[in-house]
Amino acid sequence: MRHPALRRIALTALLLLALPTARAEEVVAAVAANFAAAMTRIEPAFEQASGHQLTVVLGSSGKFLQQIQQGAPFDVFLSADAERPQVLAKSGLGVPASRFTYAIGRLALWSPDAKAFSDGPAYLKSGTFRHLAIANPAVAPYGAAAQQALERLGLWAGLQDKIVRAEDIGQVYAMAASGAAEAAFVAYSSVLGGNTPGSQWLVPQDLYPPLKQDAILITRARDNPAAKAFLDYLKTPAAQKVIESLGYSLPAP
Repeated sequence: MRHPALRRIALTALLLLALPTARAEEVVAAVAANFAAAMTRIEPAFEQASGHQLTVVLGSSGKFLQQIQQGAPFDVFLSADAERPQVLAKSGLGVPASRFTYAIGRLALWSPDAKAFSDGPAYLKSGTFRHLAIANPAVAPYGAAAQQALERLGLWAGLQDKIVRAEDIGQVYAMAASGAAEAAFVAYSSVLGGNTPGSQWLVPQDLYPPLKQDAILITRARDNPAAKAFLDYLKTPAAQKVIESLGYSLPAP
């Protein structure tokens, strides 16, 4: 005869097997390079809170759009603009209802040399530098913003022999940090998230269109619970606190 205690254990085990369980899943996120500093804090917090695994790939928004259109295995896309996620939504490669603005970025002129300049526009007009780094305007929204700011200052044409272009805004920051360029137009979040305040000029927002940054769920991942959970996490107070601490603003509720 089976012992009653053993019978209760067996019944409990069967009941546990019958209950739905939350499985840990993986989400692969294509993330605009300007958001790197934020992701170093958000990634571990999301994984701890959700139990899911997050793989972050950093790069330029334009390149990510091309890769997604060519079938790259990304689950979510955090762009540095609103236009590219909209392209995915309209083409069926992104889930339209999932698109939202997760941050609004700021552009800054930065040099690791604290004595490089105190007046950003005057420094740019002086031309006393050999190289000024910007992200490629064709594929990087922050590069397009830098070009527009220089155009509105009347300096774009005159600085062509000094401007050097990088693939994304993260590479631009690295060029200035390494001394390959004396100054660079970078994401303000990179300045706040770095260890070198240096010289910095927060570019007035009337010199470039708003850097409204949208996220979207890729259609191939519409049934991936980790992908949905990650996008939801970006809307939480914990994530938004990190985002605002790095100089981004949030859209009005």
